Amino acid sequence: MDSSEEQSGSGALPRGSTPAGGGGFERAKRLLGGGGRPPHPPDDGEEEGMLRMSFLEHLEELRKRIIRALIGAAVAFCLSFFFCDQLWDIIKQPAVTALKTLGYEQRLVQITPMETINIIWFKLPLVCSIFIASPWVVYQVWAFISPGLYRKERRWAVPFIVSSAGLFILGGLFAYFVAFRFALTFLLGMGHGKDIAPFVSVSEYFAMFVNVVLGIGMVFELPVVIFFLALLRIVTPSFLIKHSRYAILIIFIIAAVVTPTPDAFNMMLFALPMCALFYVGVFAAYILTLHREHRRFPWKITSIVVVAVLLLLAIALYIAITRHTLRVVPHWPFLLR
Repeated sequence: MDSSEEQSGSGALPRGSTPAGGGGFERAKRLLGGGGRPPHPPDDGEEEGMLRMSFLEHLEELRKRIIRALIGAAVAFCLSFFFCDQLWDIIKQPAVTALKTLGYEQRLVQITPMETINIIWFKLPLVCSIFIASPWVVYQVWAFISPGLYRKERRWAVPFIVSSAGLFILGGLFAYFVAFRFALTFLLGMGHGKDIAPFVSVSEYFAMFVNVVLGIGMVFELPVVIFFLALLRIVTPSFLIKHSRYAILIIFIIAAVVTPTPDAFNMMLFALPMCALFYVGVFAAYILTLHREHRRFPWKITSIVVVAVLLLLAIALYIAITRHTLRVVPHWPFLLR
């Protein structure tokens, strides 16, 4: 028998092929910085592997990204500093609205001499700079982790940055216009009619404001976290749906911690958007899975259904405003007589 026939008969793999399951090993090997240079892409169009960096190079890259993120935050802080008066007018508005609704004097009080300067001229622009610089900071995070991804996975850079920063800002807006206003009115109203006048200090009010706004802003990052875990193949949509009851339990525990009031209604006000965000993240992971399996989502039918639902909601809103003499207000419950 010919030697070539012996090799083919002994089960040897063809030239250029790799054993089954070797791709994951090679990827992990490149991620840890071992092995030789990643091979060139084969003819089937497979993407080039991850970039290799040593441990010291990772530390240097991390240092560079942290410095750039801090520079961006410093620039945002300087911009916010010049508009402290206007920003404070916006921040105090929920307190003014709550006190006006309850019939109290519409003002906050200063207890210590340094209280106002610390809040308005330092902490306020610092918090605002976090939201203003969030797209830049998220970009630095992505730039740090992108060398550990395949080239086709790096194409998610723009959606990752836009969705992360957008959800963080959206969470802050939800906290400002809905959650914080409702919770503050509830807390100040506990003493209403009991000969108890509210005496709200600037520092206590701002501390509660920051805790609620930043807490909900971070919670709104849940879809991005789920999508990123699916991108790294740590979780799958089927796994998330199968264990969704545990996720909902954890969401309610987080809502109970973040909620500034002990009542169930405010906890539901926090928990329900978080549950909705969880399923948005599962849907994003499902779209990613379809993309990997070269399947398409029925976007046309889904778009028609969504547009129809939005149209019905718009008609209902129009009827409520025109026939029931309701008006739109920029705070909860958004419709008043």
